[in-house]
Amino acid sequence: MARTLAGAMACFALLAAPGAQAAAGGEVRSAQMLRARYVALEPLLPGGPARQPWVVQSIQSGAGLRGDIHAVLDYPFAEVSTSLNSPQNWCDIVILHINTKRCAVVPGARGAVLQVHMGQKTREDLSRANRLDFVWKVTSADADLLTVTLEADSGPMGTRDYRILLQATPLPGGGTFIHLSYTYGVGLAGKLAMQTYLATVARNKVGFTRLGDNPPRFIGGVRGLVERNTMRYYLAIVAFMEASRLAPERRLEARLRSWFCRRGALPRAAARDGPAGIPGHEARGSGRALTPVGRAHRNLGQPAGVRRDAQ
Repeated sequence: MARTLAGAMACFALLAAPGAQAAAGGEVRSAQMLRARYVALEPLLPGGPARQPWVVQSIQSGAGLRGDIHAVLDYPFAEVSTSLNSPQNWCDIVILHINTKRCAVVPGARGAVLQVHMGQKTREDLSRANRLDFVWKVTSADADLLTVTLEADSGPMGTRDYRILLQATPLPGGGTFIHLSYTYGVGLAGKLAMQTYLATVARNKVGFTRLGDNPPRFIGGVRGLVERNTMRYYLAIVAFMEASRLAPERRLEARLRSWFCRRGALPRAAARDGPAGIPGHEARGSGRALTPVGRAHRNLGQPAGVRRDAQ
């Protein structure tokens, strides 16, 4: 849904409000608790430039970082629950993240595992990417609450304890309220690498928590980093849902267009995810190299609403 710039900035101004921070939280145990969080956050959900109402928050605690997005999806809960209750569908979601090179679902000792290869934003050989093994679980899937987790014990450069949490519950008006959380821990090697990254490539990048006005200032540093990554996964979920009603052969290109259009609508340096153009993902799905992925990236050109040089 289209949102005006004024409405978007009003939304960001509210993100730093005490009520928003107090309402942030981890996993809930019931639909009632998640709906209570919606009631607390409802005044902060006028909409944003990603074309869906959302509130972004982040926490840095010791060696851990967490980003949270609470949002309203314009789809019935039954449709959201069915779509997000599949490990293969989560591979189709994760592959949209700009750093994802490949995603494959394989059996594991604890259930389905998403083997996710992460790398640079530009094309690179898959052998240079880092593999994270996410154990995929559905811990609740009933008439009014869906809870999905993806957990990986370790990642590149000393990072560890990755966790993606998605919870969803129906709203009275027919939409779905979701909470998306992205968490990971950072060891000494990771801290050093992150400091270098934030001092060089990402020195001008920011997140979404608003710190002040005149001119507008947004959170940077490690919290800005985790907010940007959480937003990328949220945009992937939105893009997946948006394309889910299309014919199967049209879905991939539609997801890519949606993800990059929405990313291009984000404010300031938060949208500066990578180089001009739309980079390719080397493979997806069952692990085979799917030429439609690269072909879709090459043929997308510059859809209406996409700024290739988004700053």
